Amino acid sequence: MSGLRARIRTVEGWAVEHAVLTVTDMTGLQVARVVADAKGAVATESLPPGVYTAVVTSAGHNPIARTAQIASDGSGSLGEILLNPAEGAIELPPPGPWVIDPAHSSVIATAKHLGFTSIKVRFPEVSGRIIVGRPIETGIRMRDDHLRSSDFMNVEAHPIIAFTSTELRQRGADSWTLVGDLSLHGERRNIELDLRYGGFGADPWGGIRMAFHAETQLHRNDFAINYSAMARAGVAAVGANIKIELDITAIQGESLPEF
Repeated sequence: MSGLRARIRTVEGWAVEHAVLTVTDMTGLQVARVVADAKGAVATESLPPGVYTAVVTSAGHNPIARTAQIASDGSGSLGEILLNPAEGAIELPPPGPWVIDPAHSSVIATAKHLGFTSIKVRFPEVSGRIIVGRPIETGIRMRDDHLRSSDFMNVEAHPIIAFTSTELRQRGADSWTLVGDLSLHGERRNIELDLRYGGFGADPWGGIRMAFHAETQLHRNDFAINYSAMARAGVAAVGANIKIELDITAIQGESLPEF
């Protein structure tokens, strides 16, 4: 395989997506510039044999330079490059178990109504695995009952909405892509959430908390939710795209503390 290759990770072992590898020759002339993929991998085109300077940069991390040797076949390897957080960058939370604090967390879905207004649906009880445990609410009982019916969510047949994460990719100092499988209305789809990490710290009760915000866009037809009586009459009653927003606070430990 030709070209200069490397795999870029944080000191914690996370792949650094969108990190940039810049390669210059001994005169300082830039000969290659490539961006890391979702796994933190970078690879340039084939380069002339010789010695080069390789610099890796990424938002929120200290840059790092390496000397690279390119062989006669135009290939070379930097191996694994570990990036340290820049001064002032957000510190990641300590490893170990965390439990979602339902009193300070929320899951909200927003859909367009009649093409110009919005309906917000909230899930008032969120568990440690982000499992919805109670019926959704919009604030209008008749509409709530309709949303729970077989026309939409069919909660009698499918009472649980489940999300299981399968991958976490770092994009920047405090931004990530959270990939996982969403089970909704009897359908299962792979989705990606845009996640922003807010940091962690001690609370007044002796615990350690962290916070993050995540959001994504869902298309209800992907989950076999395609009802719209008004659409059949030529009016879009409920928008097809649903915005999902999660604001989560989690407490370090195996279970929620008793206050």
